[in-house]
Amino acid sequence: MRPISLPDVAYGATAVRPQWSDLPSSLRQAISARLGSPVVSARSAGGGFTRAFAAVLRTSAGPSAFVKAAPLQDPNSRWYAREAALTSALPSTVAAARPRWTMVDSDYFVLCLEAVEGRVPSLPWSPPDLEAALSAWSTAAAALREPTPELLAVGVPALPDILRGEMSWWSAIEAGREPLPRTARETVAAARIPELAALERDLPTLAAGSGLTHGDLRIDNVIIDGDGRAWLCDWTWPSLGAPWFDTVTLLVSAYASGLDTDACLASWEAPDDGVDGALAALAGYWLVRADGGPSSASPHSRQHQRFSGEQALAWLAERRGW
Repeated sequence: MRPISLPDVAYGATAVRPQWSDLPSSLRQAISARLGSPVVSARSAGGGFTRAFAAVLRTSAGPSAFVKAAPLQDPNSRWYAREAALTSALPSTVAAARPRWTMVDSDYFVLCLEAVEGRVPSLPWSPPDLEAALSAWSTAAAALREPTPELLAVGVPALPDILRGEMSWWSAIEAGREPLPRTARETVAAARIPELAALERDLPTLAAGSGLTHGDLRIDNVIIDGDGRAWLCDWTWPSLGAPWFDTVTLLVSAYASGLDTDACLASWEAPDDGVDGALAALAGYWLVRADGGPSSASPHSRQHQRFSGEQALAWLAERRGW
């Protein structure tokens, strides 16, 4: 078993969000009215890297709801609207909270979802939590192999287009269009740019597919409920492609946990060059972003990116014997 690596801040405590009391009074009144009774407690979501409001609200009548809210001029409001449209159309076998309602009030967009009582998995991953997360994603991927017209109507890009347009950093570095990020200068990447770029260029064809992927499957987008079942959260960035790409993304933190991630991939029919290409592309994307200076979203986002990029690169180096 390899050594365990942990980020500086736990994934359940990365968010910096407004509290319930920070929202405009008129908006709080409107949300309470829509929930049917006054809000008596609000537990802010600790995970994530946005500064938008997200909290489990409990009312005086007892029921809880998970409510997200963002000003209309904030890009998060568009993402929340997209999440509402997508999650309302997910097949019933996908373990994800469904929207109860949306509204616009006080120049805010508000999304109310079913509240899933649970916790973000801790690092290092425990085998039961990882098994639950992989099982939930396997079931979802099977249900989303042929997306319904309602899902496609949301507007879903092709994963290969995303990979070419947003995750081709080693190719840009090799061509001299981008500098080698400081975050990669003391890693194996510095001596492997041509190989990383080649893996990255081959990836779009290998990751092509017609199934709906989650697009942002990471540890803090998983909730483990009281029965040990995993729920998949934040369906904001779906794409059409091969489901194993999301599995690789999720498993980067499992690799950091010292677990046998290659064994976890055995049932996903992932081509070896595809897995290596995914790790190369993810490492490049994360390490370049980690070199971007302080983030306006969360003070911990650069930590997440550097940690994830280093672990993706380490897994790739182990697989290729670098």
